[in-house]
Formats: sequence, structure tokens, C-alpha cells
Amino acid sequence: MNIDKQNLRQLGISVIKTEGRAIAALEERIDNTFTDACELMLACAGRIVVIGMGKSGHIGNKIAATLASTGTPAFFVHPGEASHGDLGMITKNDVVLALSYSGETNELLTIIPLIKRFNIPLIGMSGNPNSSLAKQSTAHLNVKVSEEACPLGLAPTSSTTASLVMGDALAVALLESRGFTKEDFALSHPGGSLGKKLLLKIDDLLHTGDAIPSVSEQSMVSEALVEITAKKMGMTAVMDSKGQLSGIFTDGDLRRMLESKHDLHSTQVGEVMSRNCTTLSPGTLAAEALQKMEERKINAILVTGSDNQLVGALNMHDLLRAGVV
Repeated sequence: MNIDKQNLRQLGISVIKTEGRAIAALEERIDNTFTDACELMLACAGRIVVIGMGKSGHIGNKIAATLASTGTPAFFVHPGEASHGDLGMITKNDVVLALSYSGETNELLTIIPLIKRFNIPLIGMSGNPNSSLAKQSTAHLNVKVSEEACPLGLAPTSSTTASLVMGDALAVALLESRGFTKEDFALSHPGGSLGKKLLLKIDDLLHTGDAIPSVSEQSMVSEALVEITAKKMGMTAVMDSKGQLSGIFTDGDLRRMLESKHDLHSTQVGEVMSRNCTTLSPGTLAAEALQKMEERKINAILVTGSDNQLVGALNMHDLLRAGVV
């Protein structure tokens, strides 16, 4: 096979340009019918039920997922399965969003009369404003494209892209109207990176109790090194006679101490520790802890409660394991 790389690049560029024109043409169709569709969805007491066959079904599945993750409860129902029992998943409190580029998909047209019988609002999305789907819709969204990006004019390309973009336009318009926030988004994405940044608190990651590296001010530096090695956090908390945090002794403090020729076995850690160390409060978001550690250029940090009581310790490895970094 003789591969023409330049021709392949040109074909790729042609597809992007064709689909770009299809998207641009949608702008003038964000009109009263679009706002009507948004109002139907905002007034929905149930869920948005998205239906579609073939490639429209794949796009519908994505639209349903986008709606659900941005504050509009939604799910996808396959129209073929709907005729064999899944229609029972649709209630009178729902709104149906039906996708069919031709607007004449048999599996859709079969179940539309049943949807209409229960007075369920129907939002149609097609490329033919005169289609059966458009005529029976409470609100119709026109996603007609002038040409498919497929050179044969057969494979759904521009048309599916236009439908997907229209679905995104609906989802974002609804998101803004509902006052949906980053925190709301995080609640539906607890396993994602954003969810971890907005939901995960240091309380879930802390080393507590005996796992906290800790020595007294009167401990020798050699004893502090044993504690640092045992707890594997690269530092140890230093406590005063009242059991309150007095400071921290880190690898950096050790290097500075050795440069000044202090003896490990005769120098008390209170003499060479860092006072007024950076600390966090319980309940701090893990993302905030990461930011503070990066700003201070430190790899571990102590957590204190009221009266400077030591609550726990956290290091960069804990944040890495949790996926915050």
C-alpha cells in the first residue's frame, strides 16, 4: 500500500473544517425553541430520558451522562428495548429527549404515541424540521448539517457532532440556570481528580497516634533520628513539657546542625529544631494542604488542634497515594 502522508493530513483537516462549519451553523438555532427545551427540562420533576437509535443512540448516551453529571438527572433508554418493557422506566414526571437525524426512525416513532398519551413533554432533536419527530415534539431542536464529513456522504460525522454540541449547549445552559457549582460537580465525581481536590480532607490521610513521629525538646538529636527513621516521614514533631507542639526537626535541620559541627549524641533537639513551623488544622482540604506544602517547599507537615495539641502528620507521599497530586 502506497501511503500519501500529505493526503492523509489534508483529509483530516477537511473533516475538521467541515464539522467546524456544522457547529458554527448551530449558533443561529439557539432561539426560542432552544429556550423552550431548557424550560421544559428545568420544570421537570422527574428525570430527562434520552432515547435514540444507532449513532444517535451513542450521542444520546453521552448527552444523558453529561446532563446527569451537571445537575440534571438523566438516563438513556434504548428505543428498541423500550418497546419490549423498558418503556416502563419512563414516568409522567419525566421529559423525553429523542434523537434521530432523519426524524423518521421507526423504533422512535413506534413509542412516541405512548409518550404523548401520558402527556410527557417530548423534545426532539433532528436534522429535519418537517420530520415526523419534529411535528410531534413539544419543542424541536434543529441540528441539520449541510454535509457530512465522510467523503461518501454516508457515515454520520458532522451530524453526530452537531447533535453532541447541541446536547452540550443544553447541559451548560441548565447548569448555569441551576446555579450548579464545582462542589456540586465534585459530589457526582468523587472518584475523579476534581472530586478529590474538592472533597477529600486531610483527616482521611493523616498519620495519627503512635504513627506520628514525635520526641521531646530534651531528646538528643540521635534519638530524634531514630524516630525519623522508624516513622519514615523525613521529620519529627518536637513537644514541650506540657505536651504541646514546640517545633519540628527535619532532614534540613539535621544538615544545618552537622554543618555547625554539633554532636548528635550530646545536642538536644530543642536547640536545633525549627520553631514556628507551618501547621494545618483538622478539616483542611487535601488540595489546600498540597498547595501550602508546595508554597513552603516542604515534604511533610504537622496538624494541630486547639491549644496547639498535635493531631497528626501528613507527607507528600500520602497525597500522592490519594491521587491529589
